[in-house]
Amino acid sequence: MSQTDLTSNPTANIVEQLRMEIITGRIAEGTALREVSLAERFEVSRAPVREALKQLAHEGMVESKPNCGMRVAPSSSKSMQELVIPLRQTVESFALRSIFDDLDEADFAEWETLLCEMKSACENRDFNQLAELDIRFHQSIVARSPEQGLMTIWLTLVSRVRRHFLEGFQKPSDPMKVYFEHLAIVSMFRSGKLEPSIQALISNID
Repeated sequence: MSQTDLTSNPTANIVEQLRMEIITGRIAEGTALREVSLAERFEVSRAPVREALKQLAHEGMVESKPNCGMRVAPSSSKSMQELVIPLRQTVESFALRSIFDDLDEADFAEWETLLCEMKSACENRDFNQLAELDIRFHQSIVARSPEQGLMTIWLTLVSRVRRHFLEGFQKPSDPMKVYFEHLAIVSMFRSGKLEPSIQALISNID
């Protein structure tokens, strides 16, 4: 979804902002999400907030607790993550196959911008920002696919393994490894070789 779409659609903007904050851990699991507070934050009425929370609940990001309202849902167990990660690899591989022949300089320009931001986040050891940029990178691949419903599937899978994103980036002694991995993926995309590109992408999803 473009920035123009987000600006003209308050519900989409709220969903995008809250989704990213939940995935990257800026909003912790179990945090209450109150319509009034969110409406004040986003300077909208409660209606688009309510719709946004419904969408996030559909994706598995938030859940409704009796007498507690909406809260950030817990991430999946480690065993569930082991199930979900191969599914995510399948979805992203499928997306890449569907767009690979049509990649152009506009696509690479966007990825180059993400890579520059990722390098800065690695240098500053900003793990929340690094997790967000990693998500945006992979999301951009799925978003380009013409296949209807693929993004919905991907978002649902990512919501199940969101703790994995942040924890994974805090493990390397040298965060720059994350930047170089993504740099290698983009370089492989530029080579025009589909199967090696898919393998590079899959290797990054673990």
